[in-house]
Amino acid sequence: MKRLTCFFICFFLSEVSGFEIPINGLSEVDVWVIEPQGLRFLHVPDTFEGHFDGVPVISKGQQKAHVSFKPTVAQQRICPNCRETAVDGELVVLYDVKREEKAGELEVFNGYFVHFFAPDNLDPIPKNILFVIDVSGSMWGVKMKQTVEAMKTILDDLRAEDHFSVIDFNQNIRTWRNDLISATKTQVADAKRYIEKIQPSGGTNINEALLRAIFILNEANNLGLLDPNSVSLIILVSDGDPTVGELKLSKIQKNVKENIQDNISLFSLGMGFDVDYDFLKRLSNENHGIAQRIYGNQDTSSQLKKFYNQVSTPLLRNVQFNYPHTSVTDVTQNNFHNYFGGSEIVVAGKFDPAKLDQIESVITATSANTQLVLETLAQMDDLQDFLSKDKHADPDFTRKLWAYLTINQLLAERSLAPTAAAKRRITRSILQMSLDHHIVTPLTSLVIENEAGDERMLADAPPQDPSCCSGALYYGSKVVPDSTPSWANPSPTPVISMLAQGSQVLESTPPPHVMRVENDPHFIIYLPKSQKNICFNIDSEPGKILNLVSDPESGIVVNGQLVGAKKPNNGKLSTYFGKLGFYFQSEDIKIEISTETITLSHGSSTFSLSWSDTAQVTNQRVQISVKKEKVVTITLDKEMSFSVLLHRVWKKHPVNVDFLGIYIPPTNKFSPKAHGLIGQFMQEPKIHIFNERPGKDPEKPEASMEVKGQKLIITRGLQKDYRTDLVFGTDVTCWFVHNSGKGFIDGHYKDYFVPQLYSFLKRP
Repeated sequence: MKRLTCFFICFFLSEVSGFEIPINGLSEVDVWVIEPQGLRFLHVPDTFEGHFDGVPVISKGQQKAHVSFKPTVAQQRICPNCRETAVDGELVVLYDVKREEKAGELEVFNGYFVHFFAPDNLDPIPKNILFVIDVSGSMWGVKMKQTVEAMKTILDDLRAEDHFSVIDFNQNIRTWRNDLISATKTQVADAKRYIEKIQPSGGTNINEALLRAIFILNEANNLGLLDPNSVSLIILVSDGDPTVGELKLSKIQKNVKENIQDNISLFSLGMGFDVDYDFLKRLSNENHGIAQRIYGNQDTSSQLKKFYNQVSTPLLRNVQFNYPHTSVTDVTQNNFHNYFGGSEIVVAGKFDPAKLDQIESVITATSANTQLVLETLAQMDDLQDFLSKDKHADPDFTRKLWAYLTINQLLAERSLAPTAAAKRRITRSILQMSLDHHIVTPLTSLVIENEAGDERMLADAPPQDPSCCSGALYYGSKVVPDSTPSWANPSPTPVISMLAQGSQVLESTPPPHVMRVENDPHFIIYLPKSQKNICFNIDSEPGKILNLVSDPESGIVVNGQLVGAKKPNNGKLSTYFGKLGFYFQSEDIKIEISTETITLSHGSSTFSLSWSDTAQVTNQRVQISVKKEKVVTITLDKEMSFSVLLHRVWKKHPVNVDFLGIYIPPTNKFSPKAHGLIGQFMQEPKIHIFNERPGKDPEKPEASMEVKGQKLIITRGLQKDYRTDLVFGTDVTCWFVHNSGKGFIDGHYKDYFVPQLYSFLKRP
């Protein structure tokens, strides 16, 4: 399998009945394939589940083929009496050409050349390969099951001369072996057993996982343990952004680039729709590899195996294309780190026909056992004679293909641009080339103009699937710039996760009156009988753990650990809750919520989710509901609930950090022994507020309050309730108690420090 050229057309028709399809509409498709080398095979796979059996008509000759897709109106219906269309998918045409020369095919025409290169009669080069697999909580379920299935098949495909190891990571990094092992049958079987035992949980520490893989390869290379003619690969499989360790994507890129040796290629597989695919592309493009998205709504296992097949057989290293004459200019990428069996390298460029009557190419490369130098010559009139004999041949295809490759190359450079100015300059070049050559890109949109002069948007840039054809070419249409392609933000299907005990879907809405803690940490205590909100702050230091609820009789603990701002603001370092711990003693369930992950521990088993999930989990009496990037709701016995809100701040904010807010409704489900900064108010104290008067701030009146035998001076103001508006919040009127709640809370606020996240409060 060498050149696999793929044309795809996506159909989006809502009804057939009463809809007249014009001859150039999407219900009729003609594909002409014209190849001077001759066709080795042509195939139209069934992508419509048998609905259009026999509809694609294929006519194939030695050098030409025609595929016609023209379903009748009746055939377009999903069923005889249905109005819905079955024309909703992809028409795919796959073909390959005959090849004889190692130097490939050099096609020259009209001032442009295209060089196709895909040798296959070479011995495979031994490879050193490290599989780096994300086993965080978000991989739980089908993703992990299919990843394990694919890995078992992939490991079986390793050759005896290959060396390998497996790294799996969540917030921790584990290795099957700390060094590279020969791919013997015994070692492969042991690695498969190791993978089968993986249980997804925890966060995602991409930075440390990649650095560990790089260290293993670098050390083996430095110690002379690797065959100097071998190829070293890292294959990263992940479905999420980093949530643990180094979180700054640019820093991870920098760390990888600074540590990885030049002989290592990094390939990235992004699973699902939530993964930051642009980051993975930058990571791989910068380190001699490619990235590919693995779509979660398809067969993950087959996609993983299909990708691996593209890199499983390295045949050449350090492939360099040279075109010696000075009249050859604007050559696209012409040096490649590796060439893998089953793929194809395509290089294009310009030349001056007035100065050249032939083009010479020289390809240098290293194979498993020799240095290769491959030369070829292309005459100017060879292709012209062939193209002139067919009316469907595009005489301008060399120019269009050169422009397409150049634009793709610029897009890759744009993703790695070191400055905003450089990125803008590259963007302008891409847009200009897109308009000049009528090619749809992620920065442009396609507008179709009908005979009446009406325009309509057909599609923003086509979603690129490297496993098929690395994009699509659209010609003869008007292209206009557009900054936000509609296909760039797909809506993933919500994921429902569950533990072994079973799962129930929970819909939970916070009650109107709650006791809550928000930023710096502001405590707002709602007293139902008095119908008053009483507020106070706790001025403590980062790292301290405060007890919020401690009920030894019901066995419930809620604690919060403080995190500080990046630096003081106006001389004061603000603190927030960066981590919350819930302990339900009778169920032996612990729940840790940070700004990165949500982890549930039950006995010796652990299960994790990330804030990028939307999921519901039930474990015995405890239910956890995660709403993506917004709120976690924990419910006990469907009666007692706690809501935790996530507050994200701008990553480059000079002062603020991400933090959590907690909302606890007043309830009689706690025992009379419940205590803590919030728990003590489950038994509502009597308060008397009187003598309201102007304060120092005209907008904040003062008053006196009698509570727990003490008389306090309080100030009325506004605090924020973020449950209905996570960004701006809703103003709540509140009486503020000064000095860290002194007089309103029992004792001193330091009495509520606890040593661990799940510790009960020790009362004197």
